[in-house]
Amino acid sequence: MFRKTYYVYILASKKYGTLYIGVTNNLLKRVYQHKESLVDGFTKKYGIHKLVYYEQHEDINHAILREKQIKKWRRDWKINLIESENPQWLDLYLELTG
Repeated sequence: MFRKTYYVYILASKKYGTLYIGVTNNLLKRVYQHKESLVDGFTKKYGIHKLVYYEQHEDINHAILREKQIKKWRRDWKINLIESENPQWLDLYLELTG
């Protein structure tokens, strides 16, 4: 049986900049939409286009719960999460498209 993968992701405007947390089942497509400002709203308004963190989940409910959990965190916790996996705040989208 085919299993879907869901992603919780964090975008940033720049290192230590404005953050956005989202969830999707197609990370490449969704980040592309943000990068090209095809999504009206917060990321377009504030120029938040850099994928700095993501994690995979096999259950949509777990992914949604995780997204909500991270959104409630203090800013320094979010920064620590990003830096635990991506200390240079590299744009991970470039690695995914490769």
